[in-house]
Amino acid sequence: MTHGHPILRAPRYTLTSETMRGFGHRLVSMAMLTLPHPDPGTPDSRGPIRYLWWLVARQPWRCARGGLWGSLWMVGLMLPPLFISRAIDDGLRPGDTGTLLAWSAAIVAVGGVNAAVGVLRHRTMTFVRLDASCRTVAVVTRHAARLGAALPKRVSTGEAVSIGTTDISQIAMVLTMVGPGVGAVIAYAVVGFLTFAISPLLALVVLIGVPVVTFLVGPLLTRLQRSESAYREQQGRLTAQAGDIVSGLRVLRGIGGETLFLNRYRDRSRLLRDEGYRVGRISSWIMALAAGIPVILLATVTWLGAQMVAQDLISVGDLVAVYGYCLVLVVPVGFLIEAGHDLTRGRVAARRVIAILNLEPDITGPAAPAPAFTGPTDLTDPTSGLEIAAGKLTAVAATDPSHALAIADRLGRFVDSDATIGRTRLDAMPIEEVRRRIQVCDNDAHLFSGSLRDVLDPWHDATGDQLAHCVHTAAADDVVAGLPDGLASNVGTQARMLSGGQRQRVRLARALLPDPEVLILLEATSAVDSPTEAVIADRLRTHRQGRTTVVASTSPLMLDRADRVAFVDENGVIATGTHAYLLVTQPAYRSLVDRSLEDDEPVTEVTA
Repeated sequence: MTHGHPILRAPRYTLTSETMRGFGHRLVSMAMLTLPHPDPGTPDSRGPIRYLWWLVARQPWRCARGGLWGSLWMVGLMLPPLFISRAIDDGLRPGDTGTLLAWSAAIVAVGGVNAAVGVLRHRTMTFVRLDASCRTVAVVTRHAARLGAALPKRVSTGEAVSIGTTDISQIAMVLTMVGPGVGAVIAYAVVGFLTFAISPLLALVVLIGVPVVTFLVGPLLTRLQRSESAYREQQGRLTAQAGDIVSGLRVLRGIGGETLFLNRYRDRSRLLRDEGYRVGRISSWIMALAAGIPVILLATVTWLGAQMVAQDLISVGDLVAVYGYCLVLVVPVGFLIEAGHDLTRGRVAARRVIAILNLEPDITGPAAPAPAFTGPTDLTDPTSGLEIAAGKLTAVAATDPSHALAIADRLGRFVDSDATIGRTRLDAMPIEEVRRRIQVCDNDAHLFSGSLRDVLDPWHDATGDQLAHCVHTAAADDVVAGLPDGLASNVGTQARMLSGGQRQRVRLARALLPDPEVLILLEATSAVDSPTEAVIADRLRTHRQGRTTVVASTSPLMLDRADRVAFVDENGVIATGTHAYLLVTQPAYRSLVDRSLEDDEPVTEVTA
């Protein structure tokens, strides 16, 4: 009974009485504590460029500092050639040692200052990129929790993993444009001004270099964007396939299908490799042009400058200066090309991020929420005809597990329905209120990595006695005792270190910890042995005394402890009563819950 891939599906339980939408929101809040901004803001998801600009606008002063330091650093690179030309013309050629030493000292000083500015530039831009990364993580995680069970229906696991591992870093790299990118443009203008003061012809040759680069690289960037999009899409599909193979490896081996799936994975890997080669070829041409065009420009300017020196149109110092400007111009031109490359990849990544941000949840809160209910109140599911008495332990025995799951979806407000609590429809109430008071624990609810204590109580807001009490009710004392460090032991992702029965008891203990007003358990003891199940059933009844509890199960041990049992099929409730009563009056129920009984075996007359 799952609602998508376990990595992405929204866990159906609330861990505290705070107004949050299940454990997914809990996870978001825990992530926010490590981010620079607990509230990342509302992203502009109207397009990839708008989203990238939103990341800049959220940290304007830091980006402004990055642009300032980047500009000063780039301009600082242009000063040494200027000073060298003055040292040659004013000091070396006239033989003025004092002037030569003064200009030499200025060159050293400029180098030291520029080194310090470079440190500030790099440090500021690191903060800018980290802020963009963390902000993107925050908005995507927050929206993923808001989407809940709708997310795995619309986004594959591979896509989500790809966004988290690659797209976010590529988006952050785009913000380099606000620092060195801005500085490169300013440095380009400064070089044009300085060169024009020496020779308009040389200035024209120098300044024409960047448009030529743009003309040659532009089409390649367009091709790169298309190839990058195709590559990322195939990468997401391949990642999803790998995850499915790993999670279902035992089943595949059981049916002899591992070779078939391995061959399919190998074929897709070849396609991804070929697409990666295509991306690499385009990127290599871009980098080759970025490195080659400035060299050609430098050679051209050197040749023209040498001709002008021979004709006494410019001095030797001016030639050295122009040569230095062209040589240093390689840096800003390289930054501009790199920025264009990063922007192309960042647009692809941002488009994938906003595709998730533009998804809407399957259910939304009402425009005018009804007042919150207070105190124990009956639940009703008119679709199936099921009525849940407040403060009682009710069991649902379904002819097919999907029927019980559908009821849990309606009572837990995971789908739109006419389910009510008291006289109020659940879809008329704030979703946060429903999530806080009605908790649904799926048999396959995800167990996040970390210590056992983190799994049971992520916020560590429960006392040791509360935690021990829930562990005891779930008959998980032996699980804790069997781990080397008890609750502090790391159990791995999805608690892989534990057996199936142990994981199920951990899920039950985690569901019991917040002590919600309504707890709906789906096959909570299906993986444990009969003696353990009997212990859990007895302890659960005592633990939840006075609280509304619904257990979907066909186990006689669990059904016998229920105050009332509802026997349901695809059409709804067939009959209700005690376990013993239904055994007498409903042959189909009797056959479902105890297949060892014969239809003609005499039974004792009982009442409902």
